[in-house]
Amino acid sequence: MKLRNRILTGLLVLAALALASLAFAVSHDSPCPVPEALPDGTTRMKAIVQRCYGSADVLKLEEIAKPSAADDEVLVKVHAAAVNPLDWHYMTGTPYIMRMSSGLGAPEDIRMGVDFAGTVEAVGKDVKRFKPGDEVFGGRGGALAEYVTVREDRALARKPPNVSFEQAAAIPVAAITALQGLRDMGRLHPGQKVLINGASGGVGTFAVQIAKSLGAEVTGVCSTRNVEMVRSIGADHVIDYTKANFTEGAQRYDVILDNVGNHALLDTRRALKPGGILVMVSGPKRDPWLGPISRVMQAALLSPFVSEKLVKFFAELNQDDLNVLGDLVREGELTPVIDRRYTLSDVPAAIRYLETGRARGKVIINLQ
Repeated sequence: MKLRNRILTGLLVLAALALASLAFAVSHDSPCPVPEALPDGTTRMKAIVQRCYGSADVLKLEEIAKPSAADDEVLVKVHAAAVNPLDWHYMTGTPYIMRMSSGLGAPEDIRMGVDFAGTVEAVGKDVKRFKPGDEVFGGRGGALAEYVTVREDRALARKPPNVSFEQAAAIPVAAITALQGLRDMGRLHPGQKVLINGASGGVGTFAVQIAKSLGAEVTGVCSTRNVEMVRSIGADHVIDYTKANFTEGAQRYDVILDNVGNHALLDTRRALKPGGILVMVSGPKRDPWLGPISRVMQAALLSPFVSEKLVKFFAELNQDDLNVLGDLVREGELTPVIDRRYTLSDVPAAIRYLETGRARGKVIINLQ
């Protein structure tokens, strides 16, 4: 018996040490290294890079090697880009669990940004769908730069002619998140009632319009200063969260798209009809270790005991959905909402503004 207890105690100590080591590894911030000089003759471009985790102060405008298109790639001269909460998470390396894929101690990929719009400058020898001069938009890591390369069959599409490069750059991450969240995860169809929590943000402004295009009756939740804007983009009803709590009202919804995660799951569930669907796009940021994943774990524990569906998803950038969104824009059913514009050198300021949570629609980086 004593030997068994000693073995169990030893195993517990080893497990505790392993967890402590893992916690240190994923939460440790390495110092920012000095960039290495580029070889003579290197063709250069300006780009925002981050060589360590931290606040917006770690973002630097540097000259790095200009990429060239591989056989199946398109080289795009970026005219406009956009920043997303996703960029903030990668910049800070939080929640820490994400560092298991983004890099321990420091980011493995020093390039920043995803959303872009611009003009095709060159194509690889195997590219058939695009040619130099085409105006395009899409999503690719490292978009906060003068140039970006994208495989022709990935998240790249022709820019609708009736929008600017700035508006096109606003679309990819936020609009695809809204589209997939409502259409695929929420299974929204005509005549249903949907509530968009966080209707004035990047995803929210697209979600209101996409839900209307799907034939739903739309309720948006936002602050007082955004009520008229949310109504102007198509919301049938608007709830000012400073005056009313949608989880305490009498109205029930078929689908709730939650971009904020500021209510307890049980409270949010009360606002759903029986069999309704809660789509969790975001969650509270206060947990530095798991972040929104803690909300996913709560939903997994609760789901077997309720009739409603509680789902968390991560959007997938793809060409087909970019084309769907492009069609909606061409038909006038989707108009990007832009709050502020910054230059490439002012990306740190743009990220700081995004961190306030007060952005109305999208924050754009103009490279023209």
